[in-house]
Amino acid sequence: MATTNRTEKLDLRLTPAAKQALIAAATADRRSVSEFVLDSALTRAEETLALRQNFGLDATRWAAFVEALDAPPRELPNVETLFATPSPFEALPLK
Repeated sequence: MATTNRTEKLDLRLTPAAKQALIAAATADRRSVSEFVLDSALTRAEETLALRQNFGLDATRWAAFVEALDAPPRELPNVETLFATPSPFEALPLK
């Protein structure tokens, strides 16, 4: 893990057994408990976030997804009207 200035603090409550397990694991890994917990938590955070950023589709759903991407945009008359209407801020004089 890269060394940077650590300015934030995170407190947590845990059972004595959980604390002993973390101490034992950190000792076995020849790291401080803080380094061990931080590295473990960040690894798990990256895994959790990756699951929300990537998704898999079967062949049928992939074909439907690609078809939707390739389809021409639908007409949205209300949006066209909105963009065709001058903004009230355009008439304001510049100071």
